Amino acid sequence: MNRGIAAPRTPLHQFTVPLSSTRRGARLARLLATEQLEAWGLPLDPARLIVAELATNAVVHGRVPGRGFRLTLTVTVNGMLRIEVADPRGEKALASGSAPPEAAESGYGLLLVEELAEDWGVLPGPFPCKTVWAELALGRVR
Repeated sequence: MNRGIAAPRTPLHQFTVPLSSTRRGARLARLLATEQLEAWGLPLDPARLIVAELATNAVVHGRVPGRGFRLTLTVTVNGMLRIEVADPRGEKALASGSAPPEAAESGYGLLLVEELAEDWGVLPGPFPCKTVWAELALGRVR
């Protein structure tokens, strides 16, 4: 008989919500993430700032008329919070680590995400979408 304990394959916590690709939808993403993190007893920052940046990017750069975006928060068994925002503009890829032009007044959101998150990236799908994700180590204080 095998007495080893296998790690569960399911996340400890998961929250997913579809939202409209509007400024109100981006604001609601941040508010719902805050409520969910509080319900799970997790620190709010920098997670809610990352949610706000990714949701705003989905609304500004990933918007397709009549289609929304999806926010997913997952707490993994290895102590990470994964934030995912899927938008319907799968063909509009992001360049990680690219700086905005010197005179730009916007475009610094992903640089902020890169600084605050342990790791982040972009995945294709689910078709025809792209998913921008960021991971935070839980309990880490910045």
